[in-house]
Amino acid sequence: MSEHAPVTIRAAAMTDLDAIRAIAVATGQEDSVDGGFPAYLRHLMDHGTFLVAVRGESVTGYGAALPIGAGARAVSMLADLFIDPREQGSGIGRAILTGLWRDEPRRMTFSSLNARALPLYTSFGLDAWWPLLYLSGPVARLSPQAGWSVSAAGATEAAAIELGWTGCDRTADYELLTSRPGGTGVVASLNGRPVAVGAAGVTGSELTLSHLTSDPAATEPQAAEAVVAVLARLEPASGQARTYLPGPHPAVRPLLASGWKISEFDLYMASTPELIDPRRSAPAPGLA
Repeated sequence: MSEHAPVTIRAAAMTDLDAIRAIAVATGQEDSVDGGFPAYLRHLMDHGTFLVAVRGESVTGYGAALPIGAGARAVSMLADLFIDPREQGSGIGRAILTGLWRDEPRRMTFSSLNARALPLYTSFGLDAWWPLLYLSGPVARLSPQAGWSVSAAGATEAAAIELGWTGCDRTADYELLTSRPGGTGVVASLNGRPVAVGAAGVTGSELTLSHLTSDPAATEPQAAEAVVAVLARLEPASGQARTYLPGPHPAVRPLLASGWKISEFDLYMASTPELIDPRRSAPAPGLA
């Protein structure tokens, strides 16, 4: 590529897949580039705004934002933003973000710990509020409280439950999450009453509870017990499972006490802190 050629920002296409995959690997996202990567990119293109930066004939960066909810309460989530390491610091990330966030005042993302990321996002009106912890551990060490049951659910059923609680239609997200190997919707009930709904499936090489939302009427102890109940019912071949939890989530302590470990973390950054409830939500990093 010529460093003197101008950079243009355009909509991404599936023909950019190989270039996007190469940038993902070059920026340390090898674990994300699995068999489900094309489906994830298609999801971003179909349901969000997906842009690439091009210098000459080479894709030099990409970014995507997904809407969560609709109307005045909608949140624009930055799902991905990665720049070819040879082009980092040249303003491409800012150019992509400018294209993604023109008229979306309610903004959030899960930022990496890259030194350039936080200053860039703060310049777009975001602040860092809490860490999103990547936790993994043995499911056999988890003991659900009495009265809890966990059942499988299809994408449509799971999305309908969440819609009734939050007003957000997440059907497309559930369809993506449940399409992964071993994918299924899950409903955690206490004495027969649904308290939390989410989805699990293989992400990378691990069976992962990638999204779980609690009934807003649930207590914080119930939100914690729901996470434990779902994880305890998973059946990973290795005996190990994974999930993502906000640092303040009440399930963090019982998981750590059961021998689970934190492998890494991102930073929740948002225009205002309440866009995600950190004590009742277990959000998917790329979908929330």
